[in-house]
Amino acid sequence: MSDTAVPGTIVIGAGVIGLSAALALQAQGHRVIVLDREGPAAGASAGNAGAFAFTDILPLASPGVLRKAPKWLLDPLGPLSIPPAYALRIAPWMFRFWRACAPGRVAQSTAAQTSLMDLSKAELEPFLRQTGTLAMLRKEGNLQVYENEAEFRASLPGWQARADHGIAFHHMTAAEMADIQPGIAPRFTRGTFTPGWYSISDPKLYTLALADRFAADGGIIQRSEVTALRPLENGVEVIAGGTHRADRAVVAAGAFSHKMVHTLGERIPLETERGYNTTLPTDAFDLRTQITFGGHGFVVSRLSTGIRVGGAVELGGLSLPPNFGRSRAMLTKASTFLPGLKTNGGIEWMGFRLSLPDSLPIIGHARATSRVTYAFGHGHLGLTQSAGTARLVADLVAGRTPAIDLSPFSPRRF
Repeated sequence: MSDTAVPGTIVIGAGVIGLSAALALQAQGHRVIVLDREGPAAGASAGNAGAFAFTDILPLASPGVLRKAPKWLLDPLGPLSIPPAYALRIAPWMFRFWRACAPGRVAQSTAAQTSLMDLSKAELEPFLRQTGTLAMLRKEGNLQVYENEAEFRASLPGWQARADHGIAFHHMTAAEMADIQPGIAPRFTRGTFTPGWYSISDPKLYTLALADRFAADGGIIQRSEVTALRPLENGVEVIAGGTHRADRAVVAAGAFSHKMVHTLGERIPLETERGYNTTLPTDAFDLRTQITFGGHGFVVSRLSTGIRVGGAVELGGLSLPPNFGRSRAMLTKASTFLPGLKTNGGIEWMGFRLSLPDSLPIIGHARATSRVTYAFGHGHLGLTQSAGTARLVADLVAGRTPAIDLSPFSPRRF
């Protein structure tokens, strides 16, 4: 399609962030078209753990991660990995990550993350009701487990930070954990349960349901790869095969957002996390709550479509081939940690997440023009922060004062 006039807003990205924003704009009366290179729920929105991790306020960039990183990086299949072929390219990003681990900056990031989490939690159920997806919400909590007393005690400062922000949790013995989730190996002697941890029945089906609702309300979704954005005096040009002209554009294309950002002259330090998982059949384990094996960097979550074992962080960009040895390593550990787990019949997956070195997303207007709004870089928290981000995008496009202070999320912070 060429030289197409769109008297409304183009949202670039049909993942959970893009579609949530599109629905929020649609509810304000905007005519919205969504463009995506593959279509709805084709990326990380299809393969995440399905959690609304509102209690996960601590940034990945932290002194604790710095202490663990050298050990993790020595294991190519461990919780944090950088393929040797990518190490030189990522060095400037890692330097920014190291700077973001300073205690003062961690405190600032935690406060900002908390504000976005609180907004996202407040917006979630109204958004689910509005979109007809409330029945997909689950409130089953999360159980973080520890292998010894030393590991448990090392986690306490993080739990104190959560307590300072009003997050409820309960520390547990092995016997108390067994009441919530039977079948955990006895090597895990302590745990912490967070009841405020919600989940969705299946993230792909949820995102597809958002797409269906958007289309049913008159929205248009087109499969088209956006290659450039150009500011106009009274609008924006979106180059995607042909030229689309619109009043405004929202960039919510996940790991592929950097391509559009660069055409506007932005220099934001964006990096791609590659996430891995295996989804087992629904009868693989009697899972009653999500289990987080924090010392090993993965979770086991219950979906309506199966038991998903996934997590870890591989900083490897968009072009390197997947290393499914990472999925298999997590599955092998999971079968040891949950002795009754059936590991046959699984489906492996790898997807991309865009991350910033301070662990905060970009939410705000482009430098070049206020007619382009950014909403990307949520890392592991795209689903979690989708409803809150949609509210903020709607505020920005409408010219309203945003519901929270957006200065910590500004593209100008770098």
